[in-house]
Amino acid sequence: MDRISSDAVRDAPESSARTTPWTSRAPALVDKSEKQDQMEKFSNTSNCPSIDISPSNLEAGSTSCSFTVPSESPYHIFTRRKKWVLVYLVSLAGMFSPLSSNIYFPAINTISQDLKASSSLIALTITVYMIVQGIAPSFWGPWSDTCGRRLIFCFTIGIYIFANLALSFTINMPMLLVLRGIQAAGSAATISIGTGVIADIAMPSERGGFIGTNSGIRMIGQALGPVLGGILNSVWGFRSIFWLLFAMSVLVLLLVLTVLPETHRAIAGNGSVPLHGIHKPWIHFLTSPPNGWSNTPTTPKAKTPPLSFKKVLTPLTHLFEKDILALLSWGALIYTVWSMITSSTTTVLKAEFPSLTPLQLGLCFLPNGLGCVLGSILTGRLMDHTYRRAETHFRAQHNIPPNIKLNDDKNFPYERARLSPMPYLSLVFMIATALYGASYEFNHSRPAIAYLGVPLVLQFFVAYTATAVFGINSAMMVDCFPTGGAGAAAVNNLARCSLGAVGVSVIQPMIDALGVRTAFVVLAAVVLGCSPLVWVEWWYGEGWRLEREDRKEKEAEERGLEEIEK
Repeated sequence: MDRISSDAVRDAPESSARTTPWTSRAPALVDKSEKQDQMEKFSNTSNCPSIDISPSNLEAGSTSCSFTVPSESPYHIFTRRKKWVLVYLVSLAGMFSPLSSNIYFPAINTISQDLKASSSLIALTITVYMIVQGIAPSFWGPWSDTCGRRLIFCFTIGIYIFANLALSFTINMPMLLVLRGIQAAGSAATISIGTGVIADIAMPSERGGFIGTNSGIRMIGQALGPVLGGILNSVWGFRSIFWLLFAMSVLVLLLVLTVLPETHRAIAGNGSVPLHGIHKPWIHFLTSPPNGWSNTPTTPKAKTPPLSFKKVLTPLTHLFEKDILALLSWGALIYTVWSMITSSTTTVLKAEFPSLTPLQLGLCFLPNGLGCVLGSILTGRLMDHTYRRAETHFRAQHNIPPNIKLNDDKNFPYERARLSPMPYLSLVFMIATALYGASYEFNHSRPAIAYLGVPLVLQFFVAYTATAVFGINSAMMVDCFPTGGAGAAAVNNLARCSLGAVGVSVIQPMIDALGVRTAFVVLAAVVLGCSPLVWVEWWYGEGWRLEREDRKEKEAEERGLEEIEK
């Protein structure tokens, strides 16, 4: 049920009334008799037709009351169809990050020969890509939470276009290393900004499906990248890979400029605020503006806040929150092991099955990519189902009627709604990882190309469960920080890619020292040893999250009192 402090609603204009959960704590300066007077005055106003004032709401230091406020505006004016169009568009742009990484793998040997570089140096380009992939969104995400999604989206895609064009003329290793880093800086940001767009337009009950689909479409690049890379490398050489990425990124930039409106709620509201300048998509210059704009009074152009380094650091403080640290640590570990399997696939398969051609090597990545796509999309639907089930239970437990919306209610058990599939997914991931290394023993005892299918099937299960965990983590981060979705996604990405870069850099020496079977059994054992993190988040995450929300509310009230005193 919606909870708003009586002072806040009594002083608010009628136009601001909406059905959204709020919980407010009264300043310690207000004594109980004053609070009762305030609530009695508020109960007689016409702005609150249904108010529940009970002894439980008159706790010491609390002036919160439960009531329903009529809502005249939806969470967002876009139809569900329009929301899906935007989800598909930002997902298409977000596909460049995994595509740029994986389209590169089948060409590793060719690049090594062409540029006269060792395999270790070529592997370094993968590590550099992952490091920048983790760091760059930490800048772009918070800035998009401040300046708007569309501006930063276009700017980062522009960087990506420049990097691909320059990579098409690569002539030596230093040039390749630097440009791969620039390429990662442009492509990786599209993931966090796309998550920010979803957070802007989607209610919590919709986020699971949207985030799952977003991740699933991005992972098509994971599936098709190696195949495309193998074909292009076989026919025209490795530089043709970057020409393809250049052409695709130019087309996506034109689509973003034409179709994607600014969605940041501080600039566009719920979609009803008229947009101007860079925030306005080109299509609205050629066609009539949306219907929602015609009912909105003329508003001045939104002022873009100045960029500051502090805005970059703010989301990084999420890592010091206990629930976020447990959540991201587990997700980062799963991502790292999956990345180690994926990045070593080319060298392991070439060693075990030397007759494979570059095109065949590219096709061997398909099970991994298919697992990523299905794991993302199906888990998104599963999250919507578990959310609805948790919502039904929450409403019954608190006697909340169906017509009351629960948008971003801090008391809602998001951990129960999102994390219920996590233990089962994690168990399958550990088993598949342990069996993956052992599966190559079949080929040692009886060499045959037929045994190639066993590790590839196991790669499917590793990829399916890993991306399912990524999707759940992403949804939880947006639930915890709904107004800073891009920054939250950037922190998630930073944690995963930083640890992933370390894993990718050590997997080949690890395989050389221990062998394929032992290396991945050890990794499965490490994951098993860290598995209590799942249960820590399940049992304690909600309490830690509520502590953080209460602390934020207290800080906001203290700042408000300071401003009043001034």
